[in-house]
Amino acid sequence: MDMLLVAAGFGTMHMLEKFKGAVITHYGITETVFNYQQPAYVVGLFVAFLLGGTSLFKGSFKRSVALIVSFAAIPQFLIPFLPNWWGIVALRFFQGFIVALIAVFSNQIARLFLAERPFAKGVVLSGIFWGGIYGIKLAKWVGGGEASWSSVREAFIISAALMYLMLVLWWLFVEDFEIPKEKHSAKGANVWKMPFTWVFGFTFFPALWIVFTLGSFTLHHVSFSEAQKANLVIVLEASMGFWSIVMGYLGYRLSVKNTSNRGLFKAIVSVMTLSYLVTFIGLFVVWKATSANDYTLALLGFAIAGIVQGTGPAFWTTAPAAYPKEIYPEASFALGLISNSANAVAPNVMLVLVKSVAVGMAIYLGMSLLGILLLLVSSRMRLPVEELRT
Repeated sequence: MDMLLVAAGFGTMHMLEKFKGAVITHYGITETVFNYQQPAYVVGLFVAFLLGGTSLFKGSFKRSVALIVSFAAIPQFLIPFLPNWWGIVALRFFQGFIVALIAVFSNQIARLFLAERPFAKGVVLSGIFWGGIYGIKLAKWVGGGEASWSSVREAFIISAALMYLMLVLWWLFVEDFEIPKEKHSAKGANVWKMPFTWVFGFTFFPALWIVFTLGSFTLHHVSFSEAQKANLVIVLEASMGFWSIVMGYLGYRLSVKNTSNRGLFKAIVSVMTLSYLVTFIGLFVVWKATSANDYTLALLGFAIAGIVQGTGPAFWTTAPAAYPKEIYPEASFALGLISNSANAVAPNVMLVLVKSVAVGMAIYLGMSLLGILLLLVSSRMRLPVEELRT
Protein backbone atom coordinates (compact mmCIF):
# COMPACT_ATOMS: atom_id res chain seq x y z
CA MET A 1 0.00 0.00 0.00
CA ASP A 2 2.88 2.38 0.75
CA MET A 3 4.37 1.71 -2.68
CA LEU A 4 1.08 2.37 -4.47
CA LEU A 5 0.59 5.63 -2.58
CA VAL A 6 4.14 6.73 -3.45
CA ALA A 7 3.48 5.84 -7.10
CA ALA A 8 0.29 7.91 -7.17
CA GLY A 9 2.08 10.86 -5.58
CA PHE A 10 5.11 10.77 -7.86
CA GLY A 11 2.92 10.63 -10.96
CA THR A 12 3.23 14.43 -10.75
CA MET A 13 6.99 14.30 -11.34
CA HIS A 14 7.08 14.25 -15.16
CA MET A 15 3.47 14.84 -16.17
CA LEU A 16 3.61 18.60 -16.75
CA GLU A 17 6.80 18.18 -18.80
CA LYS A 18 4.97 15.80 -21.14
CA PHE A 19 2.38 18.51 -21.85
CA LYS A 20 5.06 21.03 -22.80
CA GLY A 21 3.66 21.93 -26.22
CA ALA A 22 0.11 22.34 -24.95
CA VAL A 23 1.26 24.42 -21.95
CA ILE A 24 3.46 26.74 -24.03
CA THR A 25 0.62 27.35 -26.46
CA HIS A 26 -2.00 27.87 -23.73
CA TYR A 27 0.03 30.37 -21.69
CA GLY A 28 1.92 31.97 -24.58
CA ILE A 29 5.30 31.43 -22.89
CA THR A 30 8.72 30.47 -24.21
CA GLU A 31 10.36 27.09 -23.63
CA THR A 32 12.89 28.76 -21.33
CA VAL A 33 10.11 30.12 -19.12
CA PHE A 34 8.33 26.75 -19.18
CA ASN A 35 11.47 24.99 -17.94
CA TYR A 36 11.38 26.93 -14.64
CA GLN A 37 8.72 24.53 -13.36
CA GLN A 38 11.14 21.60 -13.05
CA PRO A 39 13.77 23.37 -10.88
CA ALA A 40 10.89 24.60 -8.71
CA TYR A 41 9.81 20.99 -8.17
CA VAL A 42 13.36 19.86 -7.43
CA VAL A 43 13.92 22.67 -4.91
CA GLY A 44 10.68 21.58 -3.26
CA LEU A 45 12.18 18.12 -2.79
CA PHE A 46 15.09 19.68 -0.92
CA VAL A 47 12.96 22.00 1.22
CA ALA A 48 10.75 19.06 2.24
CA PHE A 49 13.67 17.57 4.16
CA LEU A 50 14.49 20.95 5.66
CA LEU A 51 10.95 21.06 7.04
CA GLY A 52 11.46 17.57 8.44
CA GLY A 53 13.27 19.17 11.37
CA THR A 54 10.09 21.02 12.32
CA SER A 55 6.84 19.65 13.74
CA LEU A 56 5.09 19.78 10.34
CA PHE A 57 5.54 16.07 9.54
CA LYS A 58 5.44 14.82 13.12
CA GLY A 59 2.69 13.72 15.48
CA SER A 60 0.16 11.32 13.96
CA PHE A 61 1.80 9.19 11.24
CA LYS A 62 -1.41 8.94 9.19
CA ARG A 63 -2.08 12.67 9.47
CA SER A 64 1.46 13.41 8.31
CA VAL A 65 1.05 11.16 5.27
CA ALA A 66 -2.30 12.79 4.41
CA LEU A 67 -0.70 16.25 4.66
CA ILE A 68 2.21 15.26 2.42
CA VAL A 69 -0.08 13.73 -0.21
CA SER A 70 -2.19 16.91 -0.14
CA PHE A 71 0.88 18.99 -0.99
CA ALA A 72 0.95 17.10 -4.30
CA ALA A 73 -2.77 16.49 -4.89
CA ILE A 74 -4.23 19.96 -4.26
CA PRO A 75 -1.79 21.69 -6.67
CA GLN A 76 -2.54 18.93 -9.18
CA PHE A 77 -6.22 19.90 -9.05
CA LEU A 78 -5.40 23.61 -9.37
CA ILE A 79 -2.64 23.69 -12.01
CA PRO A 80 -4.75 23.37 -15.18
CA PHE A 81 -7.18 26.08 -13.97
CA LEU A 82 -4.68 28.80 -13.00
CA PRO A 83 -4.61 31.76 -15.39
CA ASN A 84 -1.02 32.73 -14.53
CA TRP A 85 2.05 30.60 -15.39
CA TRP A 86 4.09 31.77 -12.38
CA GLY A 87 1.36 30.53 -10.08
CA ILE A 88 1.92 27.08 -11.59
CA VAL A 89 5.66 27.35 -10.97
CA ALA A 90 4.89 28.11 -7.30
CA LEU A 91 2.57 25.10 -7.07
CA ARG A 92 5.26 22.86 -8.58
CA PHE A 93 7.51 23.87 -5.68
CA PHE A 94 4.94 22.60 -3.18
CA GLN A 95 4.43 19.39 -5.15
CA GLY A 96 8.08 18.56 -4.46
CA PHE A 97 7.13 18.04 -0.81
CA ILE A 98 5.81 14.60 -1.80
CA VAL A 99 9.34 13.28 -1.22
CA ALA A 100 8.77 13.63 2.55
CA LEU A 101 6.79 10.38 2.25
CA ILE A 102 10.12 8.56 1.92
CA ALA A 103 11.39 9.70 5.33
CA VAL A 104 8.02 9.30 7.06
CA PHE A 105 7.59 5.76 5.71
CA SER A 106 11.09 4.96 7.02
CA ASN A 107 9.72 5.43 10.54
CA GLN A 108 6.91 2.98 9.82
CA ILE A 109 9.25 0.37 8.32
CA ALA A 110 11.62 0.67 11.28
CA ARG A 111 8.73 -0.14 13.64
CA LEU A 112 7.52 -3.14 11.65
CA PHE A 113 10.74 -4.81 10.48
CA LEU A 114 14.37 -5.46 11.33
CA ALA A 115 16.39 -7.48 8.81
CA GLU A 116 13.58 -7.03 6.27
CA ARG A 117 13.87 -3.22 6.30
CA PRO A 118 15.94 -2.86 3.07
CA PHE A 119 13.57 -5.10 1.11
CA ALA A 120 10.49 -3.28 2.40
CA LYS A 121 12.11 0.06 1.66
CA GLY A 122 13.13 -1.12 -1.81
CA VAL A 123 9.53 -1.97 -2.64
CA VAL A 124 8.30 1.40 -1.34
CA LEU A 125 11.01 3.38 -3.18
CA SER A 126 10.27 1.59 -6.44
CA GLY A 127 6.95 3.43 -6.35
CA ILE A 128 8.80 6.64 -7.28
CA PHE A 129 9.68 5.17 -10.66
CA TRP A 130 6.44 3.29 -11.28
CA GLY A 131 4.77 6.62 -10.57
CA GLY A 132 7.04 8.33 -13.08
CA ILE A 133 6.03 5.82 -15.75
CA TYR A 134 2.34 6.16 -14.83
CA GLY A 135 2.51 9.97 -15.18
CA ILE A 136 4.22 9.72 -18.56
CA LYS A 137 1.72 7.16 -19.86
CA LEU A 138 -1.30 9.14 -18.62
CA ALA A 139 -0.03 12.27 -20.38
CA LYS A 140 0.57 10.30 -23.58
CA TRP A 141 -2.92 8.76 -23.35
CA VAL A 142 -4.64 12.16 -23.56
CA GLY A 143 -2.38 13.47 -26.32
CA GLY A 144 0.82 14.70 -24.68
CA GLY A 145 2.21 17.94 -26.09
CA GLU A 146 -0.49 18.00 -28.77
CA ALA A 147 -3.38 17.56 -26.31
CA SER A 148 -6.21 20.08 -26.10
CA TRP A 149 -6.38 22.07 -22.88
CA SER A 150 -9.54 20.25 -21.87
CA SER A 151 -7.63 16.96 -22.17
CA VAL A 152 -4.80 18.38 -20.04
CA ARG A 153 -7.33 19.32 -17.38
CA GLU A 154 -8.82 15.85 -17.55
CA ALA A 155 -5.41 14.19 -16.95
CA PHE A 156 -4.61 16.44 -13.99
CA ILE A 157 -8.02 15.91 -12.38
CA ILE A 158 -7.77 12.12 -12.82
CA SER A 159 -4.26 11.99 -11.31
CA ALA A 160 -5.24 14.23 -8.37
CA ALA A 161 -8.36 12.18 -7.65
CA LEU A 162 -6.31 8.98 -7.84
CA MET A 163 -3.95 10.31 -5.15
CA TYR A 164 -6.83 10.80 -2.75
CA LEU A 165 -8.40 7.48 -3.71
CA MET A 166 -5.13 5.71 -2.91
CA LEU A 167 -4.84 7.70 0.33
CA VAL A 168 -8.30 6.50 1.43
CA LEU A 169 -7.47 2.86 0.63
CA TRP A 170 -4.10 3.19 2.36
CA TRP A 171 -5.75 4.78 5.42
CA LEU A 172 -8.10 1.81 5.84
CA PHE A 173 -5.29 -0.75 6.03
CA VAL A 174 -2.53 1.08 7.95
CA GLU A 175 -2.10 1.39 11.69
CA ASP A 176 -1.40 4.85 13.12
CA PHE A 177 1.39 5.74 15.54
CA GLU A 178 3.04 8.87 16.91
CA ILE A 179 6.15 10.42 15.38
CA PRO A 180 7.63 12.35 18.34
CA LYS A 181 7.22 16.12 18.01
CA GLU A 182 9.78 17.01 20.63
CA LYS A 183 13.49 16.63 19.93
CA HIS A 184 14.86 13.80 22.03
CA SER A 185 18.24 14.41 23.54
CA ALA A 186 19.51 10.84 23.86
CA LYS A 187 22.15 11.88 26.39
CA GLY A 188 22.44 15.35 24.91
CA ALA A 189 23.02 14.09 21.37
CA ASN A 190 22.39 16.33 18.38
CA VAL A 191 22.32 14.51 15.04
CA TRP A 192 23.69 17.59 13.26
CA LYS A 193 26.80 17.65 15.46
CA MET A 194 27.66 14.02 14.73
CA PRO A 195 30.40 13.58 12.08
CA PHE A 196 28.73 10.31 11.04
CA THR A 197 25.58 12.18 9.99
CA TRP A 198 27.52 14.38 7.58
CA VAL A 199 29.77 11.69 6.14
CA PHE A 200 27.05 9.11 5.65
CA GLY A 201 24.54 11.70 4.50
CA PHE A 202 26.81 12.49 1.58
CA THR A 203 27.19 8.81 0.59
CA PHE A 204 23.79 9.11 -1.14
CA PHE A 205 24.56 12.51 -2.68
CA PRO A 206 26.31 10.99 -5.75
CA ALA A 207 23.41 8.60 -6.36
CA LEU A 208 20.85 11.41 -6.38
CA TRP A 209 23.14 13.49 -8.60
CA ILE A 210 22.95 10.68 -11.15
CA VAL A 211 19.27 9.82 -10.65
CA PHE A 212 18.02 13.36 -11.20
CA THR A 213 20.14 14.32 -14.20
CA LEU A 214 21.45 11.30 -16.13
CA GLY A 215 18.38 10.84 -18.32
CA SER A 216 18.03 14.51 -19.28
CA PHE A 217 21.76 14.99 -19.82
CA THR A 218 22.08 11.92 -22.03
CA LEU A 219 19.01 12.65 -24.14
CA HIS A 220 20.22 16.21 -24.70
CA HIS A 221 23.42 14.90 -26.32
CA VAL A 222 22.03 12.24 -28.66
CA SER A 223 20.23 12.45 -32.01
CA PHE A 224 17.60 9.77 -31.50
CA SER A 225 13.99 10.06 -32.61
CA GLU A 226 11.40 11.32 -30.12
CA ALA A 227 9.98 7.80 -29.87
CA GLN A 228 13.42 6.38 -29.07
CA LYS A 229 14.02 9.05 -26.43
CA ALA A 230 10.65 8.25 -24.87
CA ASN A 231 11.58 4.57 -24.76
CA LEU A 232 14.90 5.38 -23.07
CA VAL A 233 13.10 7.36 -20.36
CA ILE A 234 10.76 4.43 -19.68
CA VAL A 235 13.69 1.96 -19.61
CA LEU A 236 15.61 4.12 -17.13
CA GLU A 237 12.56 4.54 -14.86
CA ALA A 238 11.75 0.81 -15.01
CA SER A 239 15.38 -0.10 -14.38
CA MET A 240 15.52 2.05 -11.26
CA GLY A 241 12.28 0.56 -9.97
CA PHE A 242 13.51 -2.97 -10.66
CA TRP A 243 16.93 -2.49 -9.07
CA SER A 244 15.37 -0.82 -6.04
CA ILE A 245 13.51 -4.04 -5.27
CA VAL A 246 16.38 -6.40 -6.19
CA MET A 247 19.03 -4.59 -4.15
CA GLY A 248 16.58 -4.14 -1.29
CA TYR A 249 16.11 -7.92 -1.25
CA LEU A 250 19.89 -8.41 -1.29
CA GLY A 251 20.11 -6.06 1.70
CA TYR A 252 17.54 -8.16 3.49
CA ARG A 253 19.47 -11.39 2.83
CA LEU A 254 22.69 -9.85 4.12
CA SER A 255 20.96 -8.33 7.15
CA VAL A 256 19.52 -11.68 8.27
CA LYS A 257 23.06 -12.92 8.95
CA ASN A 258 23.69 -10.34 11.67
CA THR A 259 20.87 -8.19 13.07
CA SER A 260 23.04 -6.18 15.48
CA ASN A 261 23.35 -2.46 14.73
CA ARG A 262 26.84 -2.98 13.29
CA GLY A 263 25.71 -6.04 11.33
CA LEU A 264 22.79 -4.16 9.77
CA PHE A 265 25.10 -1.27 8.91
CA LYS A 266 27.63 -3.58 7.23
CA ALA A 267 24.84 -4.92 5.03
CA ILE A 268 23.86 -1.34 4.13
CA VAL A 269 27.42 -0.44 3.14
CA SER A 270 27.83 -3.65 1.13
CA VAL A 271 24.66 -3.07 -0.91
CA MET A 272 25.45 0.57 -1.61
CA THR A 273 29.06 -0.19 -2.59
CA LEU A 274 28.01 -2.94 -5.00
CA SER A 275 25.36 -0.64 -6.50
CA TYR A 276 27.94 2.09 -7.15
CA LEU A 277 30.38 -0.40 -8.69
CA VAL A 278 27.83 -1.70 -11.18
CA THR A 279 26.61 1.85 -11.82
CA PHE A 280 30.17 2.76 -12.87
CA ILE A 281 30.02 0.01 -15.53
CA GLY A 282 26.59 1.13 -16.72
CA LEU A 283 27.71 4.76 -16.96
CA PHE A 284 30.69 3.75 -19.07
CA VAL A 285 28.30 1.96 -21.46
CA VAL A 286 26.07 5.07 -21.58
CA TRP A 287 29.15 7.18 -22.40
CA LYS A 288 30.06 4.91 -25.30
CA ALA A 289 26.44 4.92 -26.52
CA THR A 290 26.20 8.70 -26.37
CA SER A 291 29.50 9.18 -28.20
CA ALA A 292 28.51 6.73 -30.95
CA ASN A 293 24.82 7.78 -31.00
CA ASP A 294 24.02 4.07 -30.57
CA TYR A 295 20.40 3.55 -29.47
CA THR A 296 20.70 -0.15 -28.60
CA LEU A 297 23.81 0.46 -26.50
CA ALA A 298 22.04 3.34 -24.76
CA LEU A 299 19.17 1.02 -23.80
CA LEU A 300 21.67 -1.42 -22.31
CA GLY A 301 23.54 1.34 -20.49
CA PHE A 302 20.37 2.73 -18.93
CA ALA A 303 19.24 -0.76 -17.89
CA ILE A 304 22.54 -1.27 -16.06
CA ALA A 305 23.05 2.26 -14.70
CA GLY A 306 19.59 2.17 -13.12
CA ILE A 307 21.14 0.09 -10.36
CA VAL A 308 22.28 3.41 -8.87
CA GLN A 309 18.82 3.42 -7.26
CA GLY A 310 19.87 0.21 -5.49
CA THR A 311 21.66 2.50 -3.03
CA GLY A 312 18.31 3.94 -1.93
CA PRO A 313 16.76 1.07 0.05
CA ALA A 314 19.98 0.62 2.01
CA PHE A 315 20.52 4.32 2.66
CA TRP A 316 16.97 4.91 3.88
CA THR A 317 17.23 2.14 6.47
CA THR A 318 20.40 3.59 8.01
CA ALA A 319 18.78 5.83 10.63
CA PRO A 320 17.11 3.04 12.68
CA ALA A 321 20.22 0.86 12.33
CA ALA A 322 22.81 3.49 13.25
CA TYR A 323 21.05 5.85 15.69
CA PRO A 324 19.27 5.37 19.05
CA LYS A 325 15.53 4.91 18.62
CA GLU A 326 14.85 8.22 20.40
CA ILE A 327 16.45 10.24 17.61
CA TYR A 328 16.34 8.14 14.45
CA PRO A 329 13.23 9.93 13.07
CA GLU A 330 15.16 13.21 13.29
CA ALA A 331 18.26 11.50 11.86
CA SER A 332 16.26 10.21 8.90
CA PHE A 333 15.30 13.74 7.86
CA ALA A 334 18.85 15.00 8.51
CA LEU A 335 20.37 12.33 6.27
CA GLY A 336 17.72 13.09 3.67
CA LEU A 337 18.44 16.82 3.73
CA ILE A 338 22.18 16.35 3.31
CA SER A 339 21.87 13.84 0.48
CA ASN A 340 19.10 15.72 -1.31
CA SER A 341 21.23 18.84 -1.54
CA ALA A 342 22.19 17.17 -4.83
CA ASN A 343 18.72 18.10 -6.10
CA ALA A 344 19.50 21.80 -5.74
CA VAL A 345 22.97 21.61 -7.33
CA ALA A 346 23.10 18.83 -9.92
CA PRO A 347 20.53 20.12 -12.47
CA ASN A 348 22.25 23.52 -12.72
CA VAL A 349 25.68 21.95 -13.13
CA MET A 350 24.85 19.12 -15.52
CA LEU A 351 22.09 20.71 -17.59
CA VAL A 352 23.30 24.32 -17.70
CA LEU A 353 27.05 24.55 -17.12
CA VAL A 354 28.35 21.29 -18.60
CA LYS A 355 28.34 21.37 -22.42
CA SER A 356 30.65 18.46 -23.23
CA VAL A 357 29.62 14.79 -23.18
CA ALA A 358 33.13 13.78 -22.06
CA VAL A 359 33.12 16.21 -19.13
CA GLY A 360 29.58 15.23 -18.11
CA MET A 361 30.21 11.51 -18.18
CA ALA A 362 33.51 11.96 -16.34
CA ILE A 363 31.57 13.75 -13.60
CA TYR A 364 29.07 10.88 -13.40
CA LEU A 365 31.85 8.28 -13.20
CA GLY A 366 33.57 10.40 -10.55
CA MET A 367 30.34 10.53 -8.55
CA SER A 368 30.18 6.73 -8.47
CA LEU A 369 33.75 6.57 -7.16
CA LEU A 370 33.04 9.34 -4.63
CA GLY A 371 30.11 7.33 -3.30
CA ILE A 372 32.33 4.28 -2.78
CA LEU A 373 35.03 6.37 -1.08
CA LEU A 374 32.57 7.94 1.35
CA LEU A 375 31.12 4.51 2.15
CA LEU A 376 34.59 3.19 2.98
CA VAL A 377 35.20 6.16 5.27
CA SER A 378 31.82 5.79 7.02
CA SER A 379 32.36 2.04 7.50
CA ARG A 380 35.35 2.83 9.72
CA MET A 381 33.45 5.29 11.90
CA ARG A 382 31.66 4.51 15.12
CA LEU A 383 27.90 4.51 14.79
CA PRO A 384 25.99 7.10 16.84
CA VAL A 385 24.20 4.29 18.67
CA GLU A 386 27.63 2.87 19.66
CA GLU A 387 28.97 6.25 20.80
CA LEU A 388 25.97 6.97 22.98
CA ARG A 389 26.23 3.61 24.76
CA THR A 390 29.61 4.58 26.22
